[in-house]
Amino acid sequence: MPKPLGLALLLTLALFLPEPSFADAARPAHVDAELRQLLLDTIANSSSFTDKYEAEVWLVSMSDRLSPFIKDPSERMGVLRQVHRLATAQGVQPALVLAVIEVESRFDRYAVSVAGAQGVMQVMPFWKNEIGRPDDNLIDLETNLQYGITILKHYLDKENGRWAEALARYNGSYGSYRYAIKVMDAWENRWK
Repeated sequence: MPKPLGLALLLTLALFLPEPSFADAARPAHVDAELRQLLLDTIANSSSFTDKYEAEVWLVSMSDRLSPFIKDPSERMGVLRQVHRLATAQGVQPALVLAVIEVESRFDRYAVSVAGAQGVMQVMPFWKNEIGRPDDNLIDLETNLQYGITILKHYLDKENGRWAEALARYNGSYGSYRYAIKVMDAWENRWK
């Protein structure tokens, strides 16, 4: 069972809100307009690998690393293709995304935290309404990756590429590096 990190992600989102108050536990009263627009733009754009040969080499090298989490080789390759495509399109290192997913959900696309965060990247569902897409399914891998990678990229930009700070914001633990250390350990030991 994945750790209940959804509440931490919700608290992270509060760090960049104009006011710290929330309308309710599931949806903040004020949402960062820049991040809202990034989510809208990401979902509207579909992209593919820019260099298919390089991507295929990456996919093959990562497949064995993912096998402890996803046994079926075909499913593994599908997950890796989506992570690579969506992360690269956002300018985020695919290996960092894989490390975040390992820590957040251990690649369980059906993961739901006690706070309601969903999917592999543990995205809070209030974002669907915020961007006017209430019917999006956060358990769907591609949808979850689009949201999660966009949010991660936002924090990487906000922290000028400083991974530890960005990861702490993503997790809702800004000021503490426990989560960032877990992700960096996963990256260093498995995905690098």
